[in-house]
Amino acid sequence: MRFLPLVPHDFDPAPWRNFQAAELAWGPGPAAAWRASGPPIHALHLADQPWGPELGTEAMAALRAGLDPDFLVLHAAAPAGRLDESRFMSTLEVLLELTHGTGVKLALRARSGDAAVLARRLKEARGEAVGFCWHAGVGEDLDAISDRLFCAVAAPGEDLRPLQRLGYRWNVAVPASDPAAAAAALAALEASHPMVYFPEDMTGLLPDGGRA
Repeated sequence: MRFLPLVPHDFDPAPWRNFQAAELAWGPGPAAAWRASGPPIHALHLADQPWGPELGTEAMAALRAGLDPDFLVLHAAAPAGRLDESRFMSTLEVLLELTHGTGVKLALRARSGDAAVLARRLKEARGEAVGFCWHAGVGEDLDAISDRLFCAVAAPGEDLRPLQRLGYRWNVAVPASDPAAAAAALAALEASHPMVYFPEDMTGLLPDGGRA
């Protein structure tokens, strides 16, 4: 795994420029300074809000900031009823249109307990281009999204063994506010979580379920 700081986007980017990359918690205000003097931006994390036109507008503003992220991370809850279902699917369609041809992928940060339901909704809608952002609240739903994990976010001290067991080796964003403290914390995480190249459980991935 690679550990990156997750920084509010209205922070001064200059003190963070020595990091190999960063992720930004998106909010109001311009982001031109990050484009000019910050490190490469791996993901933009939008604020938790209801799905609808406002989310589409915020996503458009984030994408137009010129930061060239790999992922746009969106909080998402399982739709409750037909109105929520319609709003979720129509907003998702808008977001996919916004990101089409940009190289940016959508990653849903599912509300705790909702990841499996959202994965099923996406499968029914043939939304294969949409993935998930892991967080500790995913819990028992991890199996439902294990093949669609694009990124992850974790608070300091959270248990990352579920990701290690999967063989996850991509980015984990850790909320940060001080560059020096973040550098030390991320270095400690990298030392305690060496890169894992294969899942701990190979059952189902090898012929005959891994049996000799």
